[in-house]
Amino acid sequence: MGVSYKKLWKLIIDKDMTNAEVRKKACISPSTFTRLRQNEYVALEVLVKLCAILECQIGDIVECSY
Repeated sequence: MGVSYKKLWKLIIDKDMTNAEVRKKACISPSTFTRLRQNEYVALEVLVKLCAILECQIGDIVECSY
């Protein structure tokens, strides 16, 4: 089982934001952002911060693959 953050990257583009802008607003470290880029697991707290910045639900930014 894995995760995919393709929805996150699409939503950032749709909201006309840069990755750096999102990372800074959500107070996410560069290493955690790299983990997102590599579709690795991150803490739920990180996903909640991203949802707050992007005004969305967790399902809008992450998909689970089986």
